[in-house]
Amino acid sequence: MKKLFLAVLLMLLLMPVLAMAQNPFDGTWKLDMNKIDFSKKPDVYLLQDGIYECKTACVPPIKVKADGQDQPVTGHPYFDTVAIKVVNDHQIEETDKKNGKTVATSTVTVSPDGNTLTVEFTDSSNTNAAPVTGKGEATRVAKGPAGSNAVSGSWRTIKMENLSDNAITWTYKVNGDELTMTNPTGQSYMAKLDGTDAPMKGDPGVTSVSVKMHGKDTLEETDKRADKVIGVWKMTVAADGKTAKGTYDDKLQKRTTEFVVMKQ
Repeated sequence: MKKLFLAVLLMLLLMPVLAMAQNPFDGTWKLDMNKIDFSKKPDVYLLQDGIYECKTACVPPIKVKADGQDQPVTGHPYFDTVAIKVVNDHQIEETDKKNGKTVATSTVTVSPDGNTLTVEFTDSSNTNAAPVTGKGEATRVAKGPAGSNAVSGSWRTIKMENLSDNAITWTYKVNGDELTMTNPTGQSYMAKLDGTDAPMKGDPGVTSVSVKMHGKDTLEETDKRADKVIGVWKMTVAADGKTAKGTYDDKLQKRTTEFVVMKQ
């Protein structure tokens, strides 16, 4: 009887720990790059007469001389100058800097038939560790005006590949009524699960976040910049606890992307 009593007592003492460990969000998660449903909204660019314009993918839009020199831009928390170098009529190179330091580089190439655009990039504008690297592919939706560079026109993203793990991996930990998020690029927060704003650390573009639970399996995170909502992330864990479905509603670009997430 004494052993039974001690066993029951031990179980009762461990229940809070076990409940915490069994929270479906606890652990490290990673996006499955083969299972992304990209927004159908196209990105629009124009390169003509020595001027480059990023019309929709950049918020606010960017319009600079395409002379390979650093051009000042405003309203972008991750960079303050952009340099566009025209390699040829099917390729450009972009260098972004902040406070004189290079934070991102990319090479954009359009296929000979003009219907496929690829971009290879390295980006440390939002990382406190190793840069994010990867390659994206887009298909043409509409042509640019006559005489413009081949990168001009409307493009819809269809693929992302070779994306470094630090860009698609993060860890959640639930402790009572608080959620802690950390990731390899140095962003983190600790937020109450009641929708109260909490500071985001390590991200110049996100001031605060708020987190809510919908039932036991759905998490909703709202990102803000200077009190303005810029994005909403929702994640629903499957019954097996090993996979989840996620959606990100980008309020700045007005597009929604759907993801499959895998617990590591």
